[in-house]
Amino acid sequence: MDWMNNLFLLGGALLFLSVVSTTLSARLGMPLLLVFLAVGMLAGEDGIGRIDFDNFVLANVISQLALAVILLDGGLRTQLSSFRIALKPSAVLATWGVFATVLPLGLFATFYLGLDWKFGVLMAAIVGSTDAGAVFSLLRHSGVRLNDRVQATLEIESGANDPMAIFLVTALITMITNPEQSGVLAFLWMLLLQIGFGLLMGWAGGMVLAKLVRRLNLAEGLYALMIVSGGLWVFAFTNTIGGSGFLAVYLAGIIVGNQHTRATEHVWRVMDGLAWLAQATLFVVLGLLVTPSSVWEKSVDALVIAVFLMLVARPLAVFSGLWKFGYSVREKAYISWLGLRGAVPISLAMMPLVMGVPNSELLFNVAFAVVVLSLLIQGTTIPVMARLLKVAMPPKPEPEGMHDIWLSEREAVALFSFKVTKESEAEGKHPDAVAPISESFDLRCFALIRDGRKIEMQNDTVLREGDTAWYILPDSQVDKMAKYFSETGQNVRENFDFFGEFAVDPYANTGDLAAAYGLKLEDGEAGMSLLEWFQSRGGSAQPVEGDRIVVDGFSLTVKETDQNGVVKSMGLKVPRRES
Repeated sequence: MDWMNNLFLLGGALLFLSVVSTTLSARLGMPLLLVFLAVGMLAGEDGIGRIDFDNFVLANVISQLALAVILLDGGLRTQLSSFRIALKPSAVLATWGVFATVLPLGLFATFYLGLDWKFGVLMAAIVGSTDAGAVFSLLRHSGVRLNDRVQATLEIESGANDPMAIFLVTALITMITNPEQSGVLAFLWMLLLQIGFGLLMGWAGGMVLAKLVRRLNLAEGLYALMIVSGGLWVFAFTNTIGGSGFLAVYLAGIIVGNQHTRATEHVWRVMDGLAWLAQATLFVVLGLLVTPSSVWEKSVDALVIAVFLMLVARPLAVFSGLWKFGYSVREKAYISWLGLRGAVPISLAMMPLVMGVPNSELLFNVAFAVVVLSLLIQGTTIPVMARLLKVAMPPKPEPEGMHDIWLSEREAVALFSFKVTKESEAEGKHPDAVAPISESFDLRCFALIRDGRKIEMQNDTVLREGDTAWYILPDSQVDKMAKYFSETGQNVRENFDFFGEFAVDPYANTGDLAAAYGLKLEDGEAGMSLLEWFQSRGGSAQPVEGDRIVVDGFSLTVKETDQNGVVKSMGLKVPRRES
C-alpha cells in the first residue's frame, strides 16, 4: 500500500504547488499553463524532484482524457450567437487554415533541418493546429475585450480544427511506416469519417444530454457528473467508429450549454473546476514526461521553426482563408498572432512515439519547445498586441455576479450584484433610488453588503465605494445598471475616444447627417440609412460592436447590438476643425 500512498502524496503535492503558484503567475503576467508545465519539469528527471517518468502510453491516455474535458467545458461556454457571427470563417480556418499552415511550414522544416519531406511535413502537421485549451484559458483570462467576431473566430477555430490535424498526422505516419497503404482515396475517406461522425455524434449526444438535463430531477452536484460522463462517452464512442471525438465532445457541449435550465448554473460552476483540474493535470504530466536537457539541445531549431510558424505560415493561412469574409487587416493580423499552441501538439507528437516512427523523439522535443515558445511569446502578449493592432475595445461594465432563482422547472428570476465604483453615479444614492433605472419600474435592493457584511437599509442609507448591492432585474436593464454602478469619468472618456462623442440612430438618414456636418456623399448615398451607408462604404455586412468606417475624418462605429446581432446604436466621432 506504500506505493499507492506515495502516488497520492506526489500527485496531491504537484497539483497543490501548481495551483498555489498561479498567484505568482498573475503577478508576472505569465500564462497559468506555463506554471503547471514548470512544476512538472521541476519534478522531472532533470529537475529537483528527479522523477523518471517516460510512459508515453499513459501520458497519451491522460492527455486525451484531459483534452476531452477541456473541450467539453469550452463548448458549454460557447454561445450559439458566436456561430452566427463566425461559423464560415472559422470552418475555413479549421480546415484550409491547418493545411495552409502545414504546407509552408513542412517545406521550411524539410530544408532547414535536412529531413525527408514526409518527416518534415509530419513535424509541421503536429504543430499546425491551434489549441482549444490554450485559447479558451488565455483569451478569457487576458483582461482584454475583443469584438465578438474576432473572439468567436479564435474560439470556434481552436475547438474545430483537431480533425484536420489528426487526419494529417495519421496520414503522414501511415505514409512513413506503411507506404503501400497510403492511398489518396483512403485518406480522403478517413477525413470524411472524422468530420462526418464527429458532427453527427456530437449533435446526437448533445441533444440526448440536453433532454436528460431538462427531464431528470437530480441532486445539484450530479448534473455536472452526468454531463462529464456523457461527454466522455460521446468522445470515446466517436473515436471508436472512426470519427473525431474532439469535434463531437465540443459540439455536444455547445448544444447542452445553450439551453437555460435550473441545472445549467450548477454545471458551469462544477465544470469550471474540472476544466482547471484537467489543464493542471495535463501540463504537470507533460512537464514530467519531457527531458529539459533534450529539449534544450533542439531549442535553436525549435525557435527558428516557431518564428517561421508565427510570422510566416500562420499569417499566410489566416490571410488566405479570411480574405473574402470582411475582416480588417488589423483583425486578421491579430487572429494570426493568436494561433496559440498548447497540449494538442504535444499530444499529437506522442502518436509517432507510440506507433514506432523512427527518430520520433526529435518530433516530440521540437513540438514541446514550440509549445513553450508559443505560450511564452504569444500567450504573454495577448493584451499588448490587441492594443498595438488597435483591436481592443473599452471594458464593458458588467454585474459583479449573477444567480438564478428557479420558481419552477421552466421559470426563473435573475439576481444581479453590482459593486459601487468611486465617482460612479450610484455613489451617494439610496440603493432603491438609482435613477434612471428606478424610473422605469419599482426597484428594490434586497441586500446590501458593506465590508463583507449585510447591513440593514434605512431611509438615509447611501451607497459607498466598495459596497455590493443585489437586485432582481430584467435582462433589458442589466447593462444600464452596470454602467450606473461602475462607469466613471475615465470610462466615459475611453468610450468617447473609441466610439465617438455622439450616439446616433443606425436607421437615421445619412443625408441629414451630411447636411449637419458638411460631409461629402457619393451619388445615391443621401437616401440611405446610416447602417446601409456603413455597409456600402466597406463596413461588415454583419456588423459587431467595434466595427468602424472612416470617411473624410469622420468615424462611424457600431456601439451596441442586441442578442440577435441587430445594430441598436452607433457612435460618431467628428474630426476637429482647426480654428
